[in-house]
Amino acid sequence: MEPEVLEFDIGLGGGGSSGRDGVDDANIGLDMDEDMADSPAPSSLIAYNNNGGGGEIYLPEGDLLDLEPYEGMEFESEEAAKAFYNSYARRVGFSTRVSSSRRSRRDGAIIQRQFVCAKEGFRNLNEKRTKDREIKRPRIITRVGCKASLSVKMQDSGKWIVSGFVREHNHELVPPDQVHCLRSHRQISGPAKTLIDTLQAAGMGPRRIMSALIKEYGGISKVGFTEVDCRNYMRNNRQRSLEGDIQLLLDYLRQMQAENPNFFYAVQGDEDQALISNVFWADPKSRMNYTYFGDTVTFDTTYRSNRYRLPFAPFTGVNHHGQPVLFGCAFLINESEASFVWLFKTWLAAMSGCPPVSITTDHDAVIRSAVMQVFPETRHRFCKWHIFKKCQEKLSHVFLKHPTFEADFHKCVNLPESIEEFESCWLSLVDRYELRDHEWLQMIYNDRRQWVPVYLRDTFFAEMSTTQRSDSMNSYFDGFVNASTNLNQFFKLYEKALESRSEKEVKADYDTMNNSPALKTPSPMEKQASELYTRKLFTRFQEELVGTLTFMASKSDDDDDDIITYQVAKFGEDHKAYYVKFNVLEMKATCSCQMFEFSGLLCRHVLAVFRVTNVLTLPSHYILKRWTRNAKSSVILDERASDVYTSYLESHTVRYNTLRYEAFKFVDEGSKSLNTYNVAIGALQEAAKRVALATKNEGRSMMVNGRIRGNSTRDASRANTINPKIPSQPLSEDGMDKKIRELTNELEYASRKCEVYRTNLLSVLKDIEDHKLQLSIKVQNIKISMKDGL
Repeated sequence: MEPEVLEFDIGLGGGGSSGRDGVDDANIGLDMDEDMADSPAPSSLIAYNNNGGGGEIYLPEGDLLDLEPYEGMEFESEEAAKAFYNSYARRVGFSTRVSSSRRSRRDGAIIQRQFVCAKEGFRNLNEKRTKDREIKRPRIITRVGCKASLSVKMQDSGKWIVSGFVREHNHELVPPDQVHCLRSHRQISGPAKTLIDTLQAAGMGPRRIMSALIKEYGGISKVGFTEVDCRNYMRNNRQRSLEGDIQLLLDYLRQMQAENPNFFYAVQGDEDQALISNVFWADPKSRMNYTYFGDTVTFDTTYRSNRYRLPFAPFTGVNHHGQPVLFGCAFLINESEASFVWLFKTWLAAMSGCPPVSITTDHDAVIRSAVMQVFPETRHRFCKWHIFKKCQEKLSHVFLKHPTFEADFHKCVNLPESIEEFESCWLSLVDRYELRDHEWLQMIYNDRRQWVPVYLRDTFFAEMSTTQRSDSMNSYFDGFVNASTNLNQFFKLYEKALESRSEKEVKADYDTMNNSPALKTPSPMEKQASELYTRKLFTRFQEELVGTLTFMASKSDDDDDDIITYQVAKFGEDHKAYYVKFNVLEMKATCSCQMFEFSGLLCRHVLAVFRVTNVLTLPSHYILKRWTRNAKSSVILDERASDVYTSYLESHTVRYNTLRYEAFKFVDEGSKSLNTYNVAIGALQEAAKRVALATKNEGRSMMVNGRIRGNSTRDASRANTINPKIPSQPLSEDGMDKKIRELTNELEYASRKCEVYRTNLLSVLKDIEDHKLQLSIKVQNIKISMKDGL
């Protein structure tokens, strides 16, 4: 008598297949191909009892899942047996996987299969494979030699029968409220996938989506998978959607290169066979911008947060108005270390092989390794604001328990003025909130030299302060490319973003050229800066200059021969002093706050020292061309020489400071004893007579139509110099002095004449550059007007 067959649903995930969607290799150390979750759960399962002639039938009632396997139990298929054992494992509290199989010698079909507890056996540590390489992320040990298993074999009828069952485990089993974390039970059902797709399209990230799923299903254990599974599913879903649209991107890049040969793009992989890993491109304007503003670069990988459907990563920087500027873009389908190395090398080639001074990226070990390989001399910084955001995730329990922690954490990172102050503040913070052993905090502390501002102030990052957020980081495409943008929409939005940024730069150029800023002091330095810097940069410099009025600069005791140290502090706040080292002869100053090194603008502390030492204008080496209105000019202009008055002020300042410095040294030596005092007084009186004589002789000559008119004796001397046939009389000592003074006047005349010619030439060149810039602005305005008219 044939046994009666009844079909019933065992309710394993609604027939949804998880595949690799719900797997995170970093968290679970199992082999992917051994996971029983890799196979879809069947919609029905048939069980027989062949233990006796009557053929006992198990009915599909509520206690079905309490059924325990036994030898002789039959199944319709291998998949049905596998799903049944996995269901049993979920109820009991362990994970399963496929262990071994046996094939038919006749046709190679599988005729025997063994399903085991995931903790069966032991890990095979292959010494030959691991001894010569460092394992970056060692997986946890999960196999402990458990013997629990279910063996099935196929009968001649095509049915599968249980041939062996071992019930006992040698490890603790997982309680019901944690069983959803086991690998073989983490499955995303069809309805859950539909909901994830809908919420992802609306711009929600994995965390918010999981919150919605937990609320919908009534608890995390009823959802059936973890946030890691959701995150992986979203990432894989995004990559699958890109594979069909990648041809659109290649067609667009080919078209752009056909229109302009200077358009650069490169593909990692086989472009002809569409086997593409990553794509990079840079338009001609981006490549030109890098020549002007390529000293500091940001590589923005915000898309990796899974909020964005497109794996889009731009290279950006900061222009002379403090606005974000583009240096190239990439689509990253493969995120391996080799892919980032390829991308950075390709980008560097597109930028003429000139690496930046500094680069800012997200906090990521893979990216750091790639940067070290491609940019060994470039200072690498992790984005501080991304670390702050990550802190909210990793320390959410601390934020809830201690409302003051976030403010204390920001103060600890941003406010210290020295490395010692930061170290002390950090230890105090982790002790106060009992976080000394927190793994993530310890990790970012170990990397502190690459994101804490006090360690980075000696390198240029084009930021006006260490507490501001870089405008170039995660903002160039804000308002254009968002979480719901797909590849079909991307090209139009990308071009709109470029046009919008270009228009903003033109507007800033126009404001700089046509609107003079209001001056707040009578300082020649402020007037000089207003004519050199762009509007935004001048406003920032003006803040520092006005800020000097609240600071006092006094000499410190630890001076050496050429460098004077000043202590700069607000009145009554000597405990918050900054220290400025000033080289009078070279007109160079360095401040302990290192603002100039970090931002390219002088701080109020150095400017306060300039004020007390009578430095009236900015020395040329403190005016970075990248911050001036002529930053994109191809003509190298000496800005100071374009203004004769400014040149005079600076040269007078240099002479004054040099003489005063030497005079102070002279006074110190001359006052040590009566003898040295008498010698010093005599030398000063003699020097005073000679200076008065030089001043009197200099007053006799003056500029007339660009020439110097002197006395007849000097003119006769000039005639003798020009006509060598006239015999010259032997000169007395006074005559020789007079001759030297005459030749000195001649030299000054020639120098002043050259200075006039040079000033006129530079003035003409500057006028040409200004005219070119104004024409460019007019052209852009005409284009905008025509576009608005259409």
